[in-house]
Amino acid sequence: MRNKAYLPLLIIALALAAPGFGQDAQGTLSMSLDECIVRALKENLGVAIQVLGPEIASEGVNQAREKFIPTLSLSARSSNTQNASYSYLDASGSLTDKTQNFNFLSASQNLPTGGTFGLNFTGYRTATNRTGQTINPRYGTTLTFNFSQPLLRNFGLKMGRREILVARNSLGVSEENLKNTLMTTVYNVESAYWNLVYSIENLDVRRQSLQLAKDLLEKNQRSVEVGTLAPMEVLSARAEVATREADLIQAETQIKSNEDQLKLLLNIVGDEDKQVTALVPKDKPTYVAREVNLEEALAAAIENRTDLKIARIGIESDQLNLSYAKNQTLPDLSLSASFYSPGIDGTRLIYSDNDPIYGTLIGTIPGGISGALRQTGAFKYPNWNLGLTLSLPLANFFSRAGLAQAKLNMRQSMLDLENQKDQVYVEIKNAVRSVEANYKRILAYTTARELAEQKLAAEEEKRRVGMSTNYLVLQMQRDLATARISELNAIVSYNISIAALEKSMGTNLKSKNIKFSDISPGLD
Repeated sequence: MRNKAYLPLLIIALALAAPGFGQDAQGTLSMSLDECIVRALKENLGVAIQVLGPEIASEGVNQAREKFIPTLSLSARSSNTQNASYSYLDASGSLTDKTQNFNFLSASQNLPTGGTFGLNFTGYRTATNRTGQTINPRYGTTLTFNFSQPLLRNFGLKMGRREILVARNSLGVSEENLKNTLMTTVYNVESAYWNLVYSIENLDVRRQSLQLAKDLLEKNQRSVEVGTLAPMEVLSARAEVATREADLIQAETQIKSNEDQLKLLLNIVGDEDKQVTALVPKDKPTYVAREVNLEEALAAAIENRTDLKIARIGIESDQLNLSYAKNQTLPDLSLSASFYSPGIDGTRLIYSDNDPIYGTLIGTIPGGISGALRQTGAFKYPNWNLGLTLSLPLANFFSRAGLAQAKLNMRQSMLDLENQKDQVYVEIKNAVRSVEANYKRILAYTTARELAEQKLAAEEEKRRVGMSTNYLVLQMQRDLATARISELNAIVSYNISIAALEKSMGTNLKSKNIKFSDISPGLD
């Protein structure tokens, strides 16, 4: 079977390529993005379910191939009949017949051209008390060759192997569905991982912002104590601290939600979930500028997308169904031929005056099945027949509904493929546009964050010499926190948009060095 081993090999290859990860004594599990992908492909239940599809379809191909495995049979039968004799010419007293029939070998074979070939080797032994017998007991053997071949309907390699071709197409669809599941899983892990990174970094920014507000509150309290600042300024600083503490609580809640989403993808549930108190990403929110060409991205998508491959396989299946429907409109003209070689031998009975009816039995010449076998093997008595049979079902002439339906299905599948290509074009355009926009957002928010840092530093210096107010400093702190979060969001969104583009192009497995070419020839 083509596909039984490729997922375990995939996991082993990924595990060898990726660094190890572990859980510390406090239950904190630190993982990189690559480690998360390895874990998801190994443990994710959706992948485990989908990986069975190609295995089931592969067995379907094997089952279809069994059509061309010969069928063999052997049989033996013995009978003994007794009847009253009503004529001295039959027997005196009761009439007894003993018969033994043997089917030494019966074999039939379907041919790739749609015909059948059969071989039968039979034998028998009869013994009777009937009068007038010249050979008793009598042994007979027959070797028979049968051949039948349709010449119009159901003729040809495509018709004879139709079940295998259909099963192979089903296998191809199952493989592409598995590949799509793997690509979707990789993208979902990337998206969940970067969202968790964002929520953790967002919490750090919120903590920094809260600490700035607390520092300002402490300074204000000291100033009030020495009488250089009005008590009202302390109230505004306290209000700001309370607001930022609320923002901090919300950020902590968001971390847990994103952590649970990633754990679900990694199948960290049940007792293991209880043991893992925190899932900490190793990778930081960084970015590498990537130039994306729309035409190249579209060409990659047309070549690699699993939904388009499945649509093309569907067209192949519809073409096969159309060929079959056309073939079924032909008359049923069949050629049949047979050749058989009989052999008969046994104990010869010699009568006086050479009269088996009224003569007296005066001697025997021994014989047996070996003589019959020699006659059969030497083809001493060759027999053959050859025939043509023509059948003209009227439904083939007056009704072409099956053929019309096959043509419509073919047309529908072709239109569906073109429609999917149009949708892919729009999806790729949006993905490319998202990558470009998020990269520009990074540049803009980086500049905004740097300016916010400079503005806060300048405002704090002005407040130190009495030229600014607490309100303006707090406003500058909020602006800096917003700028840092916006920059972080732009970086994470950029990474996710890159992952989405690769998934839209059908190349995210290749970009992660997840290869199937050495595992299954059906997947590249």
